[in-house]
Amino acid sequence: MKVAKYRFKNFYEVLEANAERFPKRPIIFEGSSKLSNLELKELVDSFARYLNLIGVGKGDKVAILLGNCKEYLISFLAAGKLGAVPVPVNTFLKSSELAYILEHSEAKVLITEPKFRYAIEGVPTASRPAKTVWVGGMPVSGDSNLPFEEGLSIKDGKGLEDRAELEDTAVILYTSGTTGKPKGVMLSYKNLFSNIENIVAVGNLSHRDRFIVYLPMFHTFTLTATVLLPLYLASPMVIVKSIRPFSNIFKQVLLKRVSVFMGVPEVYNALAKAKLPWYFMWFNRIRYFISGGAPLPKATFEKMQAKFKRAKLLEGYGLSECSPVVCVNRPQKIKALSVGPPLPDYEVKVVDEELVELPTKSVGEIIVRGDCVMQGYYKNPYETENTIINGWLKTGDMGYLDEEGYLYIVDRKKDLIIYKGINVYPREIEEHLNAHPKVEISAVVGKKDEQHGEVPVAFIKEAQEEEHLDIAELRAYLRERLADYKIPKQFVILKEMPLNATGKVLKRVLRDRLNAGEWKT
Repeated sequence: MKVAKYRFKNFYEVLEANAERFPKRPIIFEGSSKLSNLELKELVDSFARYLNLIGVGKGDKVAILLGNCKEYLISFLAAGKLGAVPVPVNTFLKSSELAYILEHSEAKVLITEPKFRYAIEGVPTASRPAKTVWVGGMPVSGDSNLPFEEGLSIKDGKGLEDRAELEDTAVILYTSGTTGKPKGVMLSYKNLFSNIENIVAVGNLSHRDRFIVYLPMFHTFTLTATVLLPLYLASPMVIVKSIRPFSNIFKQVLLKRVSVFMGVPEVYNALAKAKLPWYFMWFNRIRYFISGGAPLPKATFEKMQAKFKRAKLLEGYGLSECSPVVCVNRPQKIKALSVGPPLPDYEVKVVDEELVELPTKSVGEIIVRGDCVMQGYYKNPYETENTIINGWLKTGDMGYLDEEGYLYIVDRKKDLIIYKGINVYPREIEEHLNAHPKVEISAVVGKKDEQHGEVPVAFIKEAQEEEHLDIAELRAYLRERLADYKIPKQFVILKEMPLNATGKVLKRVLRDRLNAGEWKT
């Protein structure tokens, strides 16, 4: 494994380099407005001084609860300039969940906007940061509330030299809390630069590319791959406030000449089925579609490849604890259902319960080693020690490697169903279900069963077809493709699936409701 040499110690140095090299070149497009590299640096300088004046210094935590906007990046970079640590917050959280993260992270300042006022008001006063900075209006008054715009009017941003080093914590990202309370993943600047430089190496990316940012900026995939990566390259990023209406994303892709489009399988599933105007198909400049966040169904991959012949659809794999990208298919060789080989500087192994490496094509837990591996979980040494062993990070994902080192994800370890002592992998069943023309999306989970341990149950959202899905027909369809023990014992049709912010099905929610007796046979 080669030893990486990093060009920068922190992202403020990236900002300085961009402003010097391409001062007038746009770095952010948002609606009808744009910001140049130099303008972005000046705004970051002003806001960093403002944060410093209200008491933020090196090591302090700055929580960011914002939708997609330029102010998000300004806040992130300004905190970083001071050596403070940004804490992106999931915008879908309720007051109690928000309170836990604000209190656990010890956030000194919260940067937010009026639409989150009521969620914030539901947070106990003792859990709130000392100061709240409001973007786009002040819905409440008081000494602890400040206007964001005031911070941009300060012109003296010099003299703030207590900058971060490569090994310092760059960000704390809170996991979704699928196994209890959310855990704060601490990523260093080295973690993030390692990930970015490896992505650049395999993708042949440059400042001539343009990225679109429409998935939530608080998510690790969006933050690294569609915000910090283009910033590193001095590539313009097109910020879109919401995924809906989807037609606006197409419009921005076309008007702003986007070349790199990153998304999750739900987006590509919709894109594969959408009737796009001829001029979009003819004039779009997309050369890469990148898929991550959840497994990409083979049927979606094939439809996308047939539809967009000039672009490559590359599926990848990662997790917050790895900054996040671990593997990605290469443009030169793409394998459907595989997430590709590891990025150049990373090692991936598949191991058994004793962490003994397994032979090729044997299913086991995936472990990762490299500069992408997190510093640890914030204020949680016990979980850190159980997750990182001798430098290897246990992912909790099950998979196997082929002869060429391409990784295949079979399932989450916790999603594995053990039926009559036999391992049943939900993803295999879901692949077949999702390929059915009347199924839009599916999720298979285990239901507790006294006789068999667990039995597989399939949840299905129907495609918008004139004819409704026939369960007997679906069962027969699966019997032609799967062993009998893998056939779900129950099928539940849902109007909407519970999804997280990036479109991943919340299986934990389905499993809990199922085992609580909500859907009885």
